[in-house]
Amino acid sequence: MRAENAGMGRWAVAALFLINGFNMGAWATQIPQMMERHQIGESDMGKLIVMVGVGAVSAMIFAGKLIAAHGSRKMVLIFALCFIPMFPLMILAPSPWLAVPFLFLFGAFGGCMDVAMNANAVAVEQKLGRAIMSSSHGFWSLGGFIGGALGGAVIDRYGFAAQALGVAGLCALTLALVARHVVEDPPHEGATKPKAQMFPRVAVLYLLGAMALFSMVPEGAVLDWAAVYVRDELGAGLTAAGLAFGLFSGAMAVMRFLGDAVRNRFGAVTTLRYSGIIGGLGILAGAMAPTPEIAIAGFAFAGIGVANMVPIMFSAAGNYPGLPMGSGIATTTMIGYTGYLLAPGIIGFIAEHVGFRYTYGAVALLLLLVAGLASKAQAADGVKA
Repeated sequence: MRAENAGMGRWAVAALFLINGFNMGAWATQIPQMMERHQIGESDMGKLIVMVGVGAVSAMIFAGKLIAAHGSRKMVLIFALCFIPMFPLMILAPSPWLAVPFLFLFGAFGGCMDVAMNANAVAVEQKLGRAIMSSSHGFWSLGGFIGGALGGAVIDRYGFAAQALGVAGLCALTLALVARHVVEDPPHEGATKPKAQMFPRVAVLYLLGAMALFSMVPEGAVLDWAAVYVRDELGAGLTAAGLAFGLFSGAMAVMRFLGDAVRNRFGAVTTLRYSGIIGGLGILAGAMAPTPEIAIAGFAFAGIGVANMVPIMFSAAGNYPGLPMGSGIATTTMIGYTGYLLAPGIIGFIAEHVGFRYTYGAVALLLLLVAGLASKAQAADGVKA
């Protein structure tokens, strides 16, 4: 593939990340409106939200084998085509329980698309000879920000149905424009034969999955609970409480766009090691903070570190020698996202009994542990020229 074609492929895969994140951000703005429209409480809404996670994790089991057998380009386009209409279908369902199958499929196709677009990003990295994974995840964060920031205003002005259909229309148009530029990667030779390919017998992949899990737990801990922590335990007002996760998310997005340059300069292992240290110290500062302002600054500092840890793990899994990139990424992603989905509830339960300070202290140790295991991600350095 010529360099200019690989360059177009780099922007095509960025658009896929943007589409996926845009849908997730748009969905977040529909949740309060859906509760009001169907007259359901937090408990019932929580059950519906869980269906998205169950669909994602369960489908990821099969995504790696399909990508290995057919290539990431073909599968990411199929998954995206199936994913886009699920959003309006689940929003327009006449009752919350009729929305359940569409919620499950929204998570399933979104999760499979997630695995496939990460695999395609690895293919682009290999063709370009440089890292693009972190900035690709930056486009996911950007899509989520746009979908979340504009979604509420669109619903207020035009209604929930118009927002859902508009999101699907914009995503379909974007997919049509970039589809022909998505990088082609051949199926892995013999990938359709061994059944064990669905669960590769490679210990390092499961370790990378655990490292991804340890990196995603702090993200969920800050995004879901930091506002509660600084408000209830440190006495912050509502505006400051919002900044606790807002600045963390903003720092993550900015650093993901800068992350590829950092990684190309210092290498994946070194970047991961220092990212874990920065993230761990930031979370620890938040846990020990005497004032809301120091806690918020600590969480923002942690966002700088956490931002590029998971992208590096995905690159390492996708570049693992002798293994189809789809299988490696699917295994790592499934383990990582399982922890991400379970972490908020577990953290809330623990914090209710011992408080958020000790809980965040334990979360900081997870990031420092990943820093200590950074050498296990050395396969990610294989993308460098």
